[in-house]
Amino acid sequence: MKKIALVVAGGSGIRMGHQHPKQFLEIAGKPVLMHTLECFIHFDHAMEIVVILPEEHIPLWSDLCRKQGFAHPVRMVSGGETRFQSVKNGLSVIPDEGIVFIHDGVRPLVSQATLGQCYDMAVLHGNAIPVVPVTESVRWSDRMSSHPLDRDKLFLIQTPQTFRIPLIKKAYAQDYLPEFTDDASVLEKSGETIRLAQGNRENIKITWPSDLLIVRALLTGQ
Repeated sequence: MKKIALVVAGGSGIRMGHQHPKQFLEIAGKPVLMHTLECFIHFDHAMEIVVILPEEHIPLWSDLCRKQGFAHPVRMVSGGETRFQSVKNGLSVIPDEGIVFIHDGVRPLVSQATLGQCYDMAVLHGNAIPVVPVTESVRWSDRMSSHPLDRDKLFLIQTPQTFRIPLIKKAYAQDYLPEFTDDASVLEKSGETIRLAQGNRENIKITWPSDLLIVRALLTGQ
């Protein structure tokens, strides 16, 4: 079945304390986004790749690809004002059949095993959302009081959230709602049951400076 990676890379460097967007920060000699794309290329070299970037960042990415000699075919799509609109823009340019992996551009350590499990589960059940168990104690709070939650029933959500293309395109035909925090929540609103796949603990999203240190250590083996 045809595989497509739809990589959303619309982040900024504000929380990282950097001038340039975090997806363009260099680790082990390459931009973060390039490491991310290579995870999918290694999984299936024939996979179609679509990268969604703010329009003003597309020339910068093209320049980085030239400097790095990165020649794998990548289709560029301009993002929208929200992640929901950005994903919708990406979905509009891909075929109507196959499996699509929707992934954060700043998760450069997704494992081949996670990609394989997500693909197999999506083929069988229509969707697959990679997760890892919560290992720390958790409390719920409304700022007035708090109480503990059973962490054995809680999971941290990762990407790539993986779908049969007709199902996720139908889901994204809905109007945007604030409760759409990820692609799974959009699909669930359309009436589908969400399937959880085993993610990998290293598959962190680079958000804070400490995340960058962890990813650099893992990519360089330090």
